[in-house]
Amino acid sequence: MKSFAVFLLVLRYLSVSHGCTCMEGPQQFPAVQIDAGQGNVVMTDGNNYAYFLLGSQWYKMGSLNLKHVSVGPAGIWGVDLNNRVYKYVAGSFVFANGESLQQVDAGGDGQVVGVTDTSTIHCLKSTIASDYRKQSTLSWTTITGGLMYLSCSTKYGCWGVTPGQAIFFTRVTPSTCGISGWINVQGVAVKVEIGTDGSVFALTKEGTVFQRQGIDSSTPQGTSWTPVPMPSRISHVSYDRGNLWVVTDYGTILKCFC
Repeated sequence: MKSFAVFLLVLRYLSVSHGCTCMEGPQQFPAVQIDAGQGNVVMTDGNNYAYFLLGSQWYKMGSLNLKHVSVGPAGIWGVDLNNRVYKYVAGSFVFANGESLQQVDAGGDGQVVGVTDTSTIHCLKSTIASDYRKQSTLSWTTITGGLMYLSCSTKYGCWGVTPGQAIFFTRVTPSTCGISGWINVQGVAVKVEIGTDGSVFALTKEGTVFQRQGIDSSTPQGTSWTPVPMPSRISHVSYDRGNLWVVTDYGTILKCFC
């Protein structure tokens, strides 16, 4: 406990080069996964509970055990320990039957995407996702390809990584879940997250973070990667409105201004 307290004290005034300055964020120890979108931040902890950030405090979102949670234009969605999918509606998580996913993302332009434990890719059309209010069976669209992690934005498109750690980019049409075709992007990662403004951050199996450079409307896949130094190994990242939210391998949360 003493070493953990010292670690947090160091983080309070930690500056990181390459355009990011990090400090201790609101803590819900041990943090496992975090997601930010449209000014909102959600997370899961080591006990598999989901939390929502209000000000500087984390508030527990019910007693359902979730291993992954995501927030964005499609609302708040999550998956439990048995890969069942839920949407947060009127203060509670509502079961969404129809597809079993190990990871889900609500950051796209109204659509919801996710991947299974066998790396198949699925998409829920924006009209279906936004209208979902009570428990029923949903019709997911299968997308060609094989990914173990997928993240989308309202701007520029979606990024994913394969079980072999290859990185891919595509555009998704929210109303149809049609894609523009996968573009293989140089580099390797275990997770890639795209923010609301199109900023992209990749996380390697070694726990290092990279930011994608050269992203614009004509080159949405960008041109190169720049390392973002961190004080320890990182297990998860998410970016929204100038803030890079980071979960360290200690289970602590950093808030970085990039």
